[in-house]
Amino acid sequence: MKFKITKEWIKSFFVMIIAVIVMGMCVSLLVMCDMGADPCSAMNYGISHKLGMSFGNYQLLSNIVLLIIVIIFEKKLIGTGTFGNMILVGYSADFFTWIWKEVCHIQAQLNLGIRIVILIPALILFILAAAIYMQSGHGTAPYDAVSFLISDKIEKHSGKNMFRIVRIVYDLAATGIGVIAGGEVGVITILMVILLGPTVDFVGRIMKTRRGRNRG
Repeated sequence: MKFKITKEWIKSFFVMIIAVIVMGMCVSLLVMCDMGADPCSAMNYGISHKLGMSFGNYQLLSNIVLLIIVIIFEKKLIGTGTFGNMILVGYSADFFTWIWKEVCHIQAQLNLGIRIVILIPALILFILAAAIYMQSGHGTAPYDAVSFLISDKIEKHSGKNMFRIVRIVYDLAATGIGVIAGGEVGVITILMVILLGPTVDFVGRIMKTRRGRNRG
């Protein structure tokens, strides 16, 4: 597949890289608050702990498996953002966790007030960063690509955009696995299930409108 590297492409590429690193930082903050993480991270934290692996290593391994599925069914969903998310979110979360513990010496047990102060901006920032990276035009992580793949197939047959519903059901399934595996499931996980799909859809509409104006 041929593509042209333009100033717009470079700009959107760096926006995508920053977005996935911010997502990793937010995951580390959400886990530190001990009130849950996003559905994918909640699931992967639980499974990685069960297997005795670091979060970053398991995140990469699970994404490779899902990547194969996406390549088989819908290659167009794969791009630089796919690999950026696969590699950077998990390892960024590990890195920032180390920063908070070893450099900033933040205690393991935070009081409720501090947790809420950290949690609210981290949640908002994670959702916005996730939406921006998914709509950057550089492809999506295998986990996210599966929800786009399913919704695209439904839209082709029904003519209706069902992404919001598909994403909510998809994240609920990941949350269920996270609960079984003993992952970082909590109130934040539920909020992510409810808010992430609609936010991604909303940001996508805004970015498509802006691209249309730029082309015009």
